[in-house]
Amino acid sequence: MKKIIYYIAIPAFLMIVAQSCSDDFTERAPLDKISDAKFWKTENDLKLYVNNLYSRDDLLEVENGWGSIGPYGWDANDGSDTEVKTSYNGRMNGENTVPDDGNGWGASDWVALRDINYFMDHYKVVEDLTSFDAVKQYVGEALFFRALFYFKKLCRYGDLPWASTTVTIDSDILYSERLPRNEIVDFLMTDLDNAVNYLTARAGGAWTGRVTKETAMALQARIAIYEGTWEKYHANDPFKAASNQSTKFLEKAAKVAGDLIAMSESTGYPALDNVGVEFGYRDLFNQENYADSKEVLFWRKYEVGINNSLWDRYSSTGGGRGATKSLIDSYLKTDGTPVSPNYDDATLLKVAENRDPRLAQTIQINDKKHLRWEKANPPIYFIAPSLDGGAEEFNPSGYQIYKGHNFRYADARPQGQGLQALIYYRFGETLLIYAEAKAELGNITQADLDKSINKLRDRVNMPHLTLGVASDPNFEFASLSPIIQAVRRERKVELACEGFRVNDIMRWAAAGELIADKIPVGAKKEQWIGFDFGDYLPESQPDMQRQATFGDKINELEVDGNGYIKIFKSKLNGGTQGFKFNLNRDYLYPIPTNQLTLNPKLKQNPGWN
Repeated sequence: MKKIIYYIAIPAFLMIVAQSCSDDFTERAPLDKISDAKFWKTENDLKLYVNNLYSRDDLLEVENGWGSIGPYGWDANDGSDTEVKTSYNGRMNGENTVPDDGNGWGASDWVALRDINYFMDHYKVVEDLTSFDAVKQYVGEALFFRALFYFKKLCRYGDLPWASTTVTIDSDILYSERLPRNEIVDFLMTDLDNAVNYLTARAGGAWTGRVTKETAMALQARIAIYEGTWEKYHANDPFKAASNQSTKFLEKAAKVAGDLIAMSESTGYPALDNVGVEFGYRDLFNQENYADSKEVLFWRKYEVGINNSLWDRYSSTGGGRGATKSLIDSYLKTDGTPVSPNYDDATLLKVAENRDPRLAQTIQINDKKHLRWEKANPPIYFIAPSLDGGAEEFNPSGYQIYKGHNFRYADARPQGQGLQALIYYRFGETLLIYAEAKAELGNITQADLDKSINKLRDRVNMPHLTLGVASDPNFEFASLSPIIQAVRRERKVELACEGFRVNDIMRWAAAGELIADKIPVGAKKEQWIGFDFGDYLPESQPDMQRQATFGDKINELEVDGNGYIKIFKSKLNGGTQGFKFNLNRDYLYPIPTNQLTLNPKLKQNPGWN
């Protein structure tokens, strides 16, 4: 008899009930239906329970998951200013509506929290039989996952109900108000303080696949900088916190990130990989195994026939994604100065000329060095973006993503055999959090820059950032200090296409500067008119079949008044008005109407009434 799970919608949280049916496929019961009489006896029981949390996509994947492609398309899926896909994001165009149910707040969307809290309600049974030292690693892991769960909900909805024990049909929380967002973050900081205390540090030891002290610190710093900047930059709009505690959270972000940096300085772990190595930045993102990495703190491994990644099937042909001119223009020149507003970007080769090496290691350049497939005979190099591709192979901007492409094969991996590892947390992000928190607090020093951003620049041999950074015509935020803007630009470049950009836009209250009324554009179209594949070898036989159709596809591209590819053609508000992001509404998602009916105390988010 198989246990079939039915989800009954109730206010804010869920009740899970089980019903038997005649199906002998499996006898495995759901996590919250474990027989207490048979379970909760040994440390291994806790380990087995927590293992289930690692396999939950609703916990570890970003909001939109892998989508149809992979991690280096997350910014495009969510609708950023730096990366796009073939269709625009409806939220960024103000097209979202209040749903009847679901939308991240439906019954099934709270199952992971219930499973975590069920563990927290029962682990002490094992502790009583052994000791807290015997169980604390698994308690720390559960607390980590609870913080991660709530952080994703916080980014989406702001104020939230808080549950630290298993919710039942009689729980008062089902009919209570949402707590202010910073009260929720206070709970998360406490959970993560405890997790950091309980979890084992890797400290450069063998990779186990489990959450470590360093991973919990990385998450804690990520949440603290998010909330600190949200409360600072939304202080005077409808999304402000009930009481502004931005300084407290910025100080927490600086403290935790600083502690992780101090661990690095004293023990050598964590640390940046590939410092000073040619193409070292590129090769940080195209690996199948990070067990020996000092930078990648937590990652997902894939195995053929068990679980597979998708990105390496599509990355050589664009993956239906592309970088925007906004991203490309943010890369400095090799001398550390910005490009001029009208610099020569007529070709991909010109774009990458004398620029921060991370640019040419993030997008494909037809320089006879960017490999598509190394083990083909002869090796196949990038010649032109897949502006002529179809569906998931199409590149919509002319700036094709190279970051994350594993070129070490003869051709694309077959379906079900993708092994590209997925990075969840890396030390490079923590360095950026430290610099940003200190800059936002107004107490950043040159020493702070030298142990954070300048470590990242050292990897690619770029000049150091100094406190006296000059104003720049390419800065995106006219009201902010040059040092804050320089730190934000470094984050934009270092974390390009890794799925951080939309959350950054939201927490900085920056949609007015970066999204609303903007029409994203790509590369110059003219460089592809009359393009001859035969001019860009070294492969002995260019794809002449592609040559025959390439020109026709290029002719179909629309451009703006300066000749840049208009990525969404006329599909975005006729191609003339830009995104219609509603600054008084679209920073948060709406609560479904059925949940408001069941519990009116939840109240709707601003602008959705």
